[in-house]
Amino acid sequence: MTLVSFFSFLLKSLIMALSNSSWRLPQPSFFPIGILGLEESQHWIALTLGILYLLALVGNVTILFIIWTDPSSHQPVYLFLSMIATIDLVLASSTAPKALVVLLVHAHEIGYTICLIQMFFIHAFSSMESGALVAMALDCYVAICHLLHHSTILHPGVIGRIGMAVLVRGLPLLIPFPILLQKLIFFQTTIIGHAYCEHMAVVKLACSETTVNRTYGLTVALLVIGLDVLDIGVSYAHILQAVLKVPGNEARLKAFSTCGSHVCVILVFYVPGMFSFLTHCFGHHVPHHVHVLLTTLYLLMPPELNPLVYGVKTQQIHQRVLRVFTQKD
Repeated sequence: MTLVSFFSFLLKSLIMALSNSSWRLPQPSFFPIGILGLEESQHWIALTLGILYLLALVGNVTILFIIWTDPSSHQPVYLFLSMIATIDLVLASSTAPKALVVLLVHAHEIGYTICLIQMFFIHAFSSMESGALVAMALDCYVAICHLLHHSTILHPGVIGRIGMAVLVRGLPLLIPFPILLQKLIFFQTTIIGHAYCEHMAVVKLACSETTVNRTYGLTVALLVIGLDVLDIGVSYAHILQAVLKVPGNEARLKAFSTCGSHVCVILVFYVPGMFSFLTHCFGHHVPHHVHVLLTTLYLLMPPELNPLVYGVKTQQIHQRVLRVFTQKD
């Protein structure tokens, strides 16, 4: 199954699940209003988001182009990197266009079903990116702790199964999000204090009981992110243990540099994500505009920074990019 057919199947399944719900209530209209408290600066914020989105598009497309046109790049680390680049493209594109329309031309209204689909794609692909980071942590572990058997352990068949697991593992947990939201009662016109549809932001606007939605959302976040962070931590604990046994500082530095870019990407993805999650749960004293701004940037910063991090830290990609831009006609 190709990525395009997978995304088409995913979208059709979600629409069918929403349209066939027997408990459907009258659908409200949602109005994402942007960033309250920063109305005078919203055009500058939109310009920043637009630049970030453009960089994310150019960077990730460049990474994909280099990997898929260079046969020597068809190694596990590059295949996992292409997976992250694809996920980043979808994640950024599910958020940025609507956010830019809201901030620039004040086209606030978004259909109920479209809002739920956007919400699902944002959370689904965030989960996929987290899973891809776990896969890359596994690759780093095998590359350092089992170097001689790396190609045997991570052969194409295993990589394909890992990739498919990353794509589908979160779907059973995330599909109930939009379905459970259909049980809630909203006012006919509902204002969202964000520039896009986000699960907890939508749940907070319901005028009916939301305990099930909140509990389920918290449980899914703890299961997906908590287990992924634990898996990454265990992988790096073994990596650190193996590296410290390597004689010589130069050899240790070389081993650490193998995973340096991955560690940077982990920090870029998880630190803002944990801030957003904790703010939703406990950050009642954090100004709303600060929270909205940071959660919006959180969805665009990893897709924009990941190509830069890997482009600088991965020598093969770095050299290929330089050849593209310095070659003479």
